[in-house]
Amino acid sequence: MTTSTHPNLTILMNLDLQDLDACADIFADDFTWHYFNPRLPDLDGDYRGIDGLETFFAKLDELGHGSFQVNPVDVRAAGDELLITHVCNRLTIEGNTIEFDAVVVWRIVDGKLNEAWDIPSVNTVRSPSS
Repeated sequence: MTTSTHPNLTILMNLDLQDLDACADIFADDFTWHYFNPRLPDLDGDYRGIDGLETFFAKLDELGHGSFQVNPVDVRAAGDELLITHVCNRLTIEGNTIEFDAVVVWRIVDGKLNEAWDIPSVNTVRSPSS
């Protein structure tokens, strides 16, 4: 059996959430980030383009006073177009540090990140173990 890296995984590996402008070439011009979280309604919405994604993370950074961390757990290709990432996020809000799982489903079209759905686990928020 031969194993190889799915080409879409390679695209996602080039994503740098700390410097989106540096990886602008992996985003489609009409990229859209979809976010819904009933516990953080001020962040809900669709964020368009790299500027929109930067706006989303700036709002998250403001909410958590710079404490937001993404800790990747797993990523898998689903067919030729989708990637599913599982992350464990950490955030401090109002002095309380929490961890929560999230899944981001990425759509890759013509070798570019075209769309993403950020789906946080809102019912199993927990205090970090360390």
